[in-house]
This record gives sequence, C-alpha cells and structure tokens, in this order.
Amino acid sequence: MNGNGAPRRVGDVTTVSAGTDGTDGTDRTDGTGAAEGTGGVEGAGTAEGSDRASTSTSASASASTSASASASASASASAAAGSARTKLERGRGALGPALELVHTGRAPTRAVLTAELGVTRATAGAVAAELEALGLIRVDSRPGGAGGTQGRPSHRLSVDENGPVALAAQVHSDGFRAALVGLGGRIVATAPGRVPVSADPAQVLGAVVEAGAALLAQTGRRCIGAGLAVPSAVAEPEGTALNPLHLAWPAGSPVRAIFADCVKEAGIDGPALTGNDVNLAALAEHRHGAGRSAQHLLCVATGHRGVGGALVLDGRLHSGSSGLALEVGHLTVNPEGRACHCGSRGCLDVEADPLAFLTAAGRTPGPEVSLLQQARDLLREESADPGVRAATEELIDRLGLGLAGLVNILNPDRIILGGLHRELLYADPERLRAVVADRSLWGRSGGVPILPCTLDHNSLVGAAELAWQPVLDDPLGTLGTAA
Repeated sequence: MNGNGAPRRVGDVTTVSAGTDGTDGTDRTDGTGAAEGTGGVEGAGTAEGSDRASTSTSASASASTSASASASASASASAAAGSARTKLERGRGALGPALELVHTGRAPTRAVLTAELGVTRATAGAVAAELEALGLIRVDSRPGGAGGTQGRPSHRLSVDENGPVALAAQVHSDGFRAALVGLGGRIVATAPGRVPVSADPAQVLGAVVEAGAALLAQTGRRCIGAGLAVPSAVAEPEGTALNPLHLAWPAGSPVRAIFADCVKEAGIDGPALTGNDVNLAALAEHRHGAGRSAQHLLCVATGHRGVGGALVLDGRLHSGSSGLALEVGHLTVNPEGRACHCGSRGCLDVEADPLAFLTAAGRTPGPEVSLLQQARDLLREESADPGVRAATEELIDRLGLGLAGLVNILNPDRIILGGLHRELLYADPERLRAVVADRSLWGRSGGVPILPCTLDHNSLVGAAELAWQPVLDDPLGTLGTAA
C-alpha cells in the first residue's frame, strides 16, 4: 500500500523479495532481463540463465503478492463502505425519533441522543449527520459546550435556525394571524393580527394564507406545510368546524378543505391541516412549554371568547372517536347562570371567559381592542378595585368548579391554564387551588399541579406542529434524500 492507502503497483524497475544473505533482497532488472546481483558480479553462461529464471520467479511471486494486497485493500474499502451504508440504513429508522428529541429539547447533545435512542455512538453520529445534511439540525463539536457523561465534551445538537418553516394560521372572534414557525417551536416571523372576521370562511382563510405567503416571500424560507387553528371542534375525518359558536361561520363549514385549497392556490407545498385552537395550544405546551414531561396533561383556556379544553396522553392529543373530545366549555358550573350559545345555562363557556369577566366587573366592552386584551388590562391595572376583585373571585370559583369535575373524571398529572385563565391563576393562585382541592376527590388526596401556560401564541405554535408532524414521522420521506 502507498502512503495514501492505494495498492502498490508492480513495476518493471524494482521488485522486492526476501533475501537469503541477510540483505533486503532487492534485484534491479535491466531492460534486457539480465540480472545484476547484489554482490555486483555479472553472471554468464548457464548461471546467467539460472539468474534470469530466479528473477522471473521472484517477480511472478511479487506480482501475485501485490495483486493479493490490492484485492485485500479493495475488499477492505468495500467492507468499510458497506459498514457505513449499514449504519446509515440502520440509523434511518431512528431519524424521526431523533429529530423529535432535538425538536422538543430532550437531546441537547449527541451523548444524550445516543442514550435516548438506545443505539451505538456511531449510529447516533450517522443519524445526526443525516439530519444536519437535510438542513434540520446543527451539530456543534466545538469544546466548551454541554458534555456527555465523562471524557471529552459531547457534540451539541440544536435545531437549524435557518432551516425550513411551517406556515401557521389562527382565526378567532377578534381577528386572525399568520406566522412562520421553525423546528423547536420558534416563531420566525408573524403578520399583524387583522380584524374583523367575516361570515365567509373562504374569504377569511384566503386572507390569512395570503399574509403567510407574503411572509414566505419576504424571508425566502422553504415551507414544509401549513396548519390552521380555529375556535371550534373540528370533526374527523372530514375536517369540518362543527360549532364555530363565536364566529359567524355556518356550522359544519369545511374549513380543512377550504384551507387546503387556499394553500394550494398560493403555491405553498406540503400538507394543509386543521385543528381546534385549545387542542393545538396543549400540544405546543406539551412539546415546548409548561406541559413538558407530563403524561396526562389537561389544558383549559379562554381566549377571545368561550372556554376550551384539551388532554394530551403520552404525547398524543386525545381527540375522541371523531375529534370532538374535551368540549369542557359546556360543563355546567352555575345552573342558574347565563344563557349559553349551546342552549344550556351556566356553562363554563359563558361563566369564565373575557366577556363574563368584564360584565361581572361592571365594565362595558369597547371596540378598540380585543375582549381578551380588555379583560387582561382590567385585571392587571385595576385589581384593587372592589368590583374587579369581586369579579376575579367569581370567575376563579367558577373555573375551580369546572377543573375539579375534570380532575375527578380524567385524573391528570398536571393542569395548565391559558388566556385569561392564566391571569386569574396569577391573581390568586391559592384560591383557585383551594377550590379545586375542596371539590375534587384526587385533589384532596395529593393535589394536582396547576401551572400557567408559558408560550406566547401557543395555538399558532400548535398549528405549526400539525404541519411538522409528517416531517417528524419520516424526515427523508417528506424532505427527500440529503444532498
């Protein structure tokens, strides 16, 4: 082998064989085939013929040896390439799980990735390299980063901040918003929220997709798909908004089909998916926020109007047999209370949302900003006002009754609250926890942690998670072979 690992060629100038006299056995052959002995004596007659025969035999043996070495080297190179291919093929089944670990922040280093996947270091390295080649993650081997177990620091892993994005859209009673969201739940860009929302879902969804397409044009990012969050139960598998109570849209509007058409017309590639806004907020919080590591996560939130709930079990949304599970807004918490849009009375939907708070505090809502923002501002800026304080306690008690009933039925290991409910928790956490503990069987026995949601625009981030899921399931299948 030469210095570069290539097989050595057998030339007609120099051959090497083992010497019997203790020398290196190097015979130099002249152009006529006459041999010059190592002692410098020139052979003649039959001795010369014998020397030629000996030299010929030696050359033949050397050629055979070199050919064998060449074949061995070729076989070794082929085996090495085959081994690399085997590692890559073996690792491709781990690409999706590996990407999800980095996406959710559970594998900050290659050492952690190796342990979480239960593979060898070589396989984990091949998986990380493949995901990096796809433009999804970054592998940083510089010293000084987070380490592995012992020895030299492990390679740091992070999502690629310049990688592809998902188009996320959200519609609510006070307007709509579009955003671009990368891996890790990072909001890359947002379009300003717009009002009002018309009674024509096609017009509204066309406008929000147009805003998202403009963001894509401005940033030049590759888009992997689109997700939409709506304030309604979304029936499966049709993708219809079953009860958009706080929008003027017709019941059963085919929002998924309309959204998909708008995305296609805008020239945006990838799937276009739709879900309930609180379901998607819960999914985002479970992966990137206050719900991390929870096995049975209950999320309850009030956005601009109404109250919604969601349950995440073992990392997956529980949506029921047809997508309609966890309509917690229609739990009765005050039988003599306000009339609800559903036809009942005293539902959580109308007893613990921003309009209920403003009304209980004796305030008349204005058109300047959203109901949610008005309620937040009142709670933060005038909390000492007796009317505001009384309204706060009233809503906390109603919310606590609803949560206690859900704890008795679902037995969650964590509750997170979003929207105005997060502000109510901040205002008087002990009162809310006491109501839940007093009214729930499991709350009395050990208590359930009640925490505020931590992500801004969590429904938007959750909508992006819908679009990212096919990539998390099969990175190569959705994005193609790495260059």
